[in-house]
Amino acid sequence: MVYATSDGSAGKRLRVGMVGGGRNAFIGAVHRLAMRLDDQIVLVAGALSSDPENAAASAAEIGIAPERSYADYHAMALAEAGRPDGIEAVVIVTPNHLHAPIATAFLEAGIDVICDKPLSTTLSDAEALVTLARAKKRRFVVTLNNTGYAMVRQAREMVMAGELGRIVSVHGAYIQDWLTKPIDAEGQKQAEWRTDPARAGQSAVLADIGVHAFNLASYISGCEAEAVSADLFTAVPGRRLDDNAHVMVRCADGARGTILASQTSPGHYNDLSVRIYGDKAGLEWSGGRPEELRFSRYGEETRTLVRGGHGSTEESRRVSRMPAAHPEGYIEAFANFYRDAADIIRAHRSGGVVDAARAARVPDVVDGARGVKFVAAAVESNAAGGAWTAARFAG
Repeated sequence: MVYATSDGSAGKRLRVGMVGGGRNAFIGAVHRLAMRLDDQIVLVAGALSSDPENAAASAAEIGIAPERSYADYHAMALAEAGRPDGIEAVVIVTPNHLHAPIATAFLEAGIDVICDKPLSTTLSDAEALVTLARAKKRRFVVTLNNTGYAMVRQAREMVMAGELGRIVSVHGAYIQDWLTKPIDAEGQKQAEWRTDPARAGQSAVLADIGVHAFNLASYISGCEAEAVSADLFTAVPGRRLDDNAHVMVRCADGARGTILASQTSPGHYNDLSVRIYGDKAGLEWSGGRPEELRFSRYGEETRTLVRGGHGSTEESRRVSRMPAAHPEGYIEAFANFYRDAADIIRAHRSGGVVDAARAARVPDVVDGARGVKFVAAAVESNAAGGAWTAARFAG
């Protein structure tokens, strides 16, 4: 099938496989919805579960041919690399501890990678993935998908254009309540692995949602974390990992900031927000009202900018599918991420020119490693009583 890409050129749908994301998994189905929205990606293979029976049943349920449903990811990487119609990229949607070994296997096989966050559970694994992706000359993107919202893209453009002036302070927050009770101890699947140090890593709340707040604040503001001072704690007695984090951030350019993450805050289902303040103006964006951007020039009344409305930037118009007041949301933002990722990977694999501006808007393996460094530094700082700890990724 031939289709028009988002930049107007012609190309074939990107062939991808998925590891993880079988029946009853939450995020795998979300990825599949997002990648289908623009019809630029086709899912043709998968190792969808560590249980062979569930893997086969899951593949049949979503239309993957039996011969391209694999019992494990090693077999999938080898088999797909040897097929003339093999996958061009793998989508990794497993628990955190498997991200690095799976990505390594597919990079070694010459296959590009689309990996869920966090990139890995250890900084050493993140550094190794950056090195390997460069050595193999493969594209590696990390699904920090909130960067796909039109008004997030607009906020980034406004900062880059100098509309806020010199950035002074940067604040990201991600607040939920779903872990307020000990549902992990009661065997709830999604909660149980996310609070298990062996599968989640050094931190639960930062690896699960804190990295989104950190990445979004950095993505919009351009702030690169230099050092952090962190207080991590567990609100639910007996829980094995933290469920709350308060992190102060010093940025390389002199700005200061905070990252707040909580999964035990009653009344907050999924509250992601970012606030950026400069010496000329400030802006605020919330995932609960993703089509709006609050913009305040000093000394003037606050304006609410609306996706697709007057004052829209070129980039926010490019990633909008509907006119103003025709609501778009989470799946559309995730699909924007996938559309850009598909364009980048396809251009790279065909030997074409990768649009540098487009590539800069899509979080890559280095951005993923910055998130892992942030988590590791916060954990180290907390263990040292909140001491300021180096947080800049040097890779």
